[in-house]
Formats: sequence, C-alpha cells, structure tokens
Amino acid sequence: MRSFSARAAGIAAAAATAVAALAPVPAAAGGDGVPPGQRGRVVSDRPLTGTAALPSASANRLVTYTSQGVGGRRITVSGTVSLPQGTPPHGGWPVISWAHGTTGTADVCAPSADTADGPVHDYVSVTAAYLDRWVARGYAVVQTDYEGLGTEGGHPYMNGDSAANTVVDIVHAARRLDRRIGRDWFAVGHSQGGQAALYTAAAEQRTGQLDLKGVVAAAPGGYDLHLTVDYIRQQLPGAQYALAFLPTLITGAEAADPSVVPEEMLTDEAAATLLKTGRTECTAKHREIALSFPLDKVFRPGADLAPLTAYLRSQDPVRLDLEVPTQVVQGTADVLVSKASTDLLVNALRGTGTVDYEVYQGADHRGVLNASFEDSLAFTEGLRDTR
Repeated sequence: MRSFSARAAGIAAAAATAVAALAPVPAAAGGDGVPPGQRGRVVSDRPLTGTAALPSASANRLVTYTSQGVGGRRITVSGTVSLPQGTPPHGGWPVISWAHGTTGTADVCAPSADTADGPVHDYVSVTAAYLDRWVARGYAVVQTDYEGLGTEGGHPYMNGDSAANTVVDIVHAARRLDRRIGRDWFAVGHSQGGQAALYTAAAEQRTGQLDLKGVVAAAPGGYDLHLTVDYIRQQLPGAQYALAFLPTLITGAEAADPSVVPEEMLTDEAAATLLKTGRTECTAKHREIALSFPLDKVFRPGADLAPLTAYLRSQDPVRLDLEVPTQVVQGTADVLVSKASTDLLVNALRGTGTVDYEVYQGADHRGVLNASFEDSLAFTEGLRDTR
C-alpha cells in the first residue's frame, strides 16, 4: 500500500494537469454509439492562419469533424491539420495526432483559436514550436481541441474515452481531406493530453483504415487524482496551487456526469469567483484567482463531494491495459506532474504492456517536450520500421 506522502505527491502533480476518463474501462474506438463509418467525417474545412498554424507546414487547415462524446453521443469537434513539405513517402505521410495539455473548459480555451494575445498563447506557443519539429521531419500533424472546446456542449475534462475518440477521429478526418496522408499514426500528448494518449493506447482499434503504431505520453497527469478534493479541504502543502485546477476539474466533471453539481459543493463565494472563472476563463486566469482565495472557503460544510471524487477516481490511467508500444517521458524538475507520481504510474502500466520510460534531468513540465523530442522521434521511427 502506498504511503500517504507518495500519494500526496501524485495529487499535487495530477491536480495541476488533471487528466483522465469517465469509465473505468475505456470504450473501444467506434463504440456502441456513433457508427464507426460516421466518425471522422469532415463537417467544415478552411485555411488556418495565425499563431496556431505550424510554420514549417506546406498547408494548415482548420477543420470540424464528427466524433463520439460522453455517453456515446454524436459530437462535432474542431481541430487543425498541418501537412509536411515535399512529396510523401510510399504509403503516405505518417501522422502525429496531438493531444494538448490543460487549457481550461471554456470555448475561448480551444488551442485552434489561439492568437498572439489570446488566453492560451503562453502554452500553445510552446507546443506549436514542438509540433513544428515533427512536421519538419515529414509527419502530418493533426491537433484536436477535444469535445466541447470551441464547439457545442461542455468540455468533459478528464474523460479519457471522449478524448481518445477525438484523437483517433481527427486522423480519419485528415485522411479524408488529403489522401497523401498515410495509415500509420502515433498519438502524442502532454499533461492532460498525456492521459488522453494513454487512453488511446488502451482503446481497441477496430477500424482497418488506420494503424496506430505507438503512443508518446509526456508528463501524463491523472494519477491518484481523486485525492485532490481532500488535499484542498485539508489544506495540505501545495493545496493553494492545486486549487487553481479545481475550476477546470469541477466544470469538466459536471460536463461528463450530471450528478456533479458544482453549486451544491462550493460556497457562494467560491461559486462566484472560482466557478465563474472556470466557466469563462482559461488556466492562467484560474491560477491568478486561486492564489488569493482562502482554502477554508472553497467547499460548503457538509457538502456531498462523493460524485466528484467518484468521477475523478474513475479517470485514473493506472487501470489501463495498453494495446500498443508506449513511451512515457518525464522531467525531474516538473512541479506540476511530479516524477514520483509518474514513476508509480509507469510501474503499474508496465504490467499491462510495453512501456519505454525516459527521464530528463532538469526538465520542467513544458521543457520536457523539447528535451525528449529526439528520443520520441527515434521511438516513432523505430516503430515505423516494424512491419
């Protein structure tokens, strides 16, 4: 049994990047909801300009496409498609399907809508530079915004099944847009997206149109996330910073599970500040508000927090059975997703599949992306050579 200190380390990390899914076992791609043939259909397509476009790409497109959301419902999702320069290799360009980290749950937090002065530019500017390295190496790069970010409905933050579906289906959409895009693809994700990538690795791929060769999960969150509520309520060290992620956690849980009613859990003061900010602003603003909010004024006395805790517990990626080779990368200087929590997650995942674990000395939460790029490229190239 884990010591409380080890578990607390996982919470502080997971609360900061919060990621996971509604059901204990991930739904298969295609599922029992939207028929597989209806998923990944292009709804709209236009040129993408501005800061979300990758500069090394020959073309950048902003698309919306069909996918399967929480509860098996049909949804429309936004995202981007970036194509490499030059002539594709035999079989077409391989694909990186990118799963982004935490930006928030409000529509303005969708990465595809990023601008130079936008609310998520501090994060998107980092990930765009990283992804541009992939497209410069001959990979088509597709990026989903996830369910409910920039499109109709709420964003079910932490819902691994929904996230994995959107990661898969944008690859279908991209291939429908341009047949120079090949069947071989990789899911690559960071933080929240690291958890989404792990859920993608665990989903049974029933379609013969795509070949998921492997997954890269950078600083994946979600481990022991259900302890976040008690961590804040008991005002443990680091709880003030963890509070910055509660607006996203609770609004995301609300979107995924109707039994989660934030107004019944939070004090009037917390609802008027933390909850309002969570529904209208992005992560940077959440941090600003949370740092000065009193921890003893967050939850209503006697509030039933079981629905929120249960939802977060069900999202822990530790329970996944991986179906494809997976690389996990982690920085030692990461204070958002700690190496201690990732160590424990990797040890559990290694019992279910092939996991390559790479650790980078001195790399922080975002810095691990560039620190790991060459190793992740070698990982994907090695799998491309496996036929």
